[in-house]
Amino acid sequence: MEKIYLNGENLTLENIYKAAHGKCRIEIPLSVKTKINKSRAVVEQIIKNEKVVYGINTGFGKLSKVKIPHANLKKLQKNLILSHSCGVGENLKEEEVRAAILLRANTFAKGYSGVRFELLKILIDMLNEGVVPLVPSQGSVGASGDLAPLAHLSLVVIGLGKAMYRGKVYSGDKALKRAGLKPVELSAKEGLALINGTCIMTAVLALALYKSFNLLKSANIVSSVSLEALAGTDTHLHDFIQCARPHAGQINTAKNLKKIIQKSRIIEGHKTCERVQDPYCLRCVPQVHGAVYDLLNYAAEKVFIEANSATDNPLVNPNDNTILSGGNFHGAPMALCADSLAIALSYLGSISERRTDCLLSSGVNHIPAFLSKHSGLNSGFMIMQYTAASLVSENKVLAHPASVDTIPTSGGFEDHVSMGTIAARKFARIVENVANILSIEAICASQALDFGKPGDAGAGTKAAYDKIREYVLFRADDDILSPDIKKIKELIIKGAVIEAVEKTVGKLS
Repeated sequence: MEKIYLNGENLTLENIYKAAHGKCRIEIPLSVKTKINKSRAVVEQIIKNEKVVYGINTGFGKLSKVKIPHANLKKLQKNLILSHSCGVGENLKEEEVRAAILLRANTFAKGYSGVRFELLKILIDMLNEGVVPLVPSQGSVGASGDLAPLAHLSLVVIGLGKAMYRGKVYSGDKALKRAGLKPVELSAKEGLALINGTCIMTAVLALALYKSFNLLKSANIVSSVSLEALAGTDTHLHDFIQCARPHAGQINTAKNLKKIIQKSRIIEGHKTCERVQDPYCLRCVPQVHGAVYDLLNYAAEKVFIEANSATDNPLVNPNDNTILSGGNFHGAPMALCADSLAIALSYLGSISERRTDCLLSSGVNHIPAFLSKHSGLNSGFMIMQYTAASLVSENKVLAHPASVDTIPTSGGFEDHVSMGTIAARKFARIVENVANILSIEAICASQALDFGKPGDAGAGTKAAYDKIREYVLFRADDDILSPDIKKIKELIIKGAVIEAVEKTVGKLS
């Protein structure tokens, strides 16, 4: 199995995805242990000298002025985990929790958190052995980090709470024991280090973002099937048009679309037809998909920075043996990314739904209404568009930004919060909706293409069509369509349609 070496500096979006889905093992370089021990020595010296420092021997939030006696420092950290474990709602997905553990471990690996190496190791061991805490999805305002969900994650670290292990739920201590691990007794600062940071919102955002890149590629492919099914033109892909408005995403999208439809006899036939222009949902794909592409790349850059940052507080500076309080736990960078991505993916879904509507009621001579040979007796794919429309409308609600809201917490002491975890969770739901919307378009486009000449389609278009037809057949008569949508959604999510096309036309960028 592939190994990923965690050093706090180079964790990528792909690595997060692999670790979240158990596709790699995590290793800790010796250099990380050296860094951690150095910063821990600073904390130990403060404890020895009985100097008052926030997070080590004080209360938290508005209680930061309360000094805690040396004899109670371990109890202080355990109490922090217990009192903050008040999340509600459905549990986060296993892969989201695994990604959060990875991100918290990577923060510790930077050597600025002042924790013992033992705490980093238990997180890595939990990942490698498959111990996944049950973490409620609701309860975080995104500053001071993801306190409530991270507290539930941390319960298992100290042998409390509940965890999934090999498909079954156990108490935290039993899950660790079955995996051959032992709980950790928290020392000074370690409880705070576990829960003070942005790794829940970043984990949810990173996994949804990774899926979004596949969705965008799939959207390019599916839109090409729609274009050919509707006997559209490729004039809108001309290099001159893209160079006249040189956004990188637009140029890249047009390049990919041309690659997908290369050698198309259907597109060539458009030169002799009477139609002058195609609808915007076909003609403006480079502009719309391209704008989404640009935003995905911007977000990927921000997630990379966040994943390799120290987001807890206070931070230990081992270079001059100081401990500094700041605001790296504030989720603003991730909150704004998640809200922007929610809008972008909603955009991707809405233009797909418009293409589906065109396929069902295009007026193109060879395509019957609602893609049914015997419409009237059969409703055909009429209600497929209803479903897509409902998902598009739901996305409009989910795309309302969470980050524009803030509710003061901790008696007003923490007076501006990010709502970043809410934003990330909404974005993840939109990604799932868009996958279904694209699945509906893919099925409708393939059905429409069958009324023409699928064999005349471009090389990439034909490869996509063939892959879809492996799982969903032409529907001559009305039938239950939900299973078809689910099958193609799964193909899209796992990148199978992309793989089929890229085997034929080469890598899509």
